[in-house]
Amino acid sequence: MDSPPLDYDFFMGEALNLAKEAAKLREVPIGCVIVYENKIIGSGMNMRNTKKCCLNHAELIAIREASEYMGDWRLEDCVIFVTLEPCPMCAGAIVSSRIKTAVFGARNPKAGSCGSIINLLQVERFNHQVEIVEGVRAGECSALLSEFFKGLRDG
Repeated sequence: MDSPPLDYDFFMGEALNLAKEAAKLREVPIGCVIVYENKIIGSGMNMRNTKKCCLNHAELIAIREASEYMGDWRLEDCVIFVTLEPCPMCAGAIVSSRIKTAVFGARNPKAGSCGSIINLLQVERFNHQVEIVEGVRAGECSALLSEFFKGLRDG
């Protein structure tokens, strides 16, 4: 029996809530959830500064948690929702974990790897390609990032 269709606005809202939590920690506000059968099985927020490690991107934290939930590194029937277009490292992890669909809010003109600079999710020679859905709640995702960086500039 098929699951009901995913409510993209709802799940991106959950990712936005995580991004807001990251901002409270003075982290770049990026949030991510991974959904399997209409249930969040992994979540993460940017924690690079807090954890003092460049590997603590929201997507990688969420993938780790989802893999633990599934008991496998393969996340083939999962959808990842992230507030900002993934960077090359995270796009590589999304492909490697065989996530079915990547949904993101705001484009990332400086490191976007789902079409802004390069599209690593749909390289035909890779053994897996990921469906991309972009622009879900893009205005809110962009505004959150803009407000965060404005606050840093204004001191």
